[in-house]
Amino acid sequence: MERAEFERLVGRAMESLPLEFQAKLENVDIVVEQWPTTAQLRQARAKTPGQLLGLYQGVPQTRRGRGYGLVLPDKISIFQKPIEAQCRFDYEIEVRIGEVVRHEIAHHFGLGEEALRKIGREKRRRK
Repeated sequence: MERAEFERLVGRAMESLPLEFQAKLENVDIVVEQWPTTAQLRQARAKTPGQLLGLYQGVPQTRRGRGYGLVLPDKISIFQKPIEAQCRFDYEIEVRIGEVVRHEIAHHFGLGEEALRKIGREKRRRK
């Protein structure tokens, strides 16, 4: 998939977020990168580049105190090639991008990996 099309799908995923979440996204840059760097893999404790689909780097809103200010934006990286490698069809890519975007934004709002896993298990159980 062309990078411009992938970026368009990331934009659509952002636009599909509920308005109350969009309004509360503060000081965050969303970027598309081809592959994670070695440093990003290390931060995420991922063994291979294909494992890491997205990464939140920053200070979650739940940990921002009065002194929070004049800081660089948080960064959410969406990794194109690992997402494409996990999807067999183009329509699956858009679905996966949406999942990854929501997952990384949940980190921005203060949810950790264990909480997100629990939510995912409950969601699968209800289906």
